[in-house]
Formats: sequence, structure tokens, C-alpha cells
Amino acid sequence: MGEQQAPVFAIEKLYLKDLSLEIPGAPQVFLERDVPQLDISIHDAARALEHEGLYEVVLTVTVTAKIKERTMFLVEAAQAGIFQIRNLPQEELGPVLGILCPNTLLPYAREVVSTTVMRAGFPPVVLNHMSFETVYQQRMEQMAQQQQAAAAAP
Repeated sequence: MGEQQAPVFAIEKLYLKDLSLEIPGAPQVFLERDVPQLDISIHDAARALEHEGLYEVVLTVTVTAKIKERTMFLVEAAQAGIFQIRNLPQEELGPVLGILCPNTLLPYAREVVSTTVMRAGFPPVVLNHMSFETVYQQRMEQMAQQQQAAAAAP
């Protein structure tokens, strides 16, 4: 009779996978006095690595600041991590990759975005807290609906 091993969750590495900054209207954009409208998009992706029990999770944040139709700046940061996840039942792996890992990465992505925007000459953008649990649940509901629709199709 085999002994059940304790679940393992460990951060192996945190790193900035990609960073992009565009200021298409520089230097004129710095003369604007209007407050820009911010559009913030956040999404995550996970994949298993070649070594068993290791996963890469990437949290990508895109911030676009516009005044009317003119883009002041666009920042995209892909904050990534390599996580060791072992001895978990398969049904628990999805929530760990879709909730716990992105929650771990968000503070790092927040700092990268804020610092990049400040170094670009603009006031910092501070990302609000995000409920990755809600995002994960919505994703699971969508997948279930798609599977039901596919099963019902002739």
C-alpha cells in the first residue's frame, strides 16, 4: 500500500517574460493637459513544462491610455513564473494554475507596469486587485457551455 505524498506548491522562478512600451505621440503627448482614459486588460495562460511537476504561468497586463482617439501610451507586461506543483489530484490542478499562480504574479506585474509608466514620464498606473477565482469560474462555465453546445450539435 503506497503512502500518499503531501501536496507541493513552490515558486521556482519569477521573471519578466516580455515588456513593451509605446508612446506614439511623443513628445507632443507630454503637452496634453487632459486626463487620459485607461483601458486595462489582464489575462493569464498556463502550460506544463518538460520536467514533470513544473508549470509556467504567464500573466499579461496591457494598459492603453487615450485622450479622445489619440493613444498617449501603451504598456504590455508579461510577468511569468515557474511553479512546482506535485501530488495534487487532477481536479485541483486547474484552480491552482488559474487562481493561485496568477494571484502570486499580480503584485509583480503591478510593480512592473507602474514603474514602466513612471519611467516613460507619466503618472504611475496602479493595478487594482483582481479576483482570479471569478475569472476561473467564468472560464469553466464557458467551457461547459461550449461542450454542451458541441454535444447537442448533430
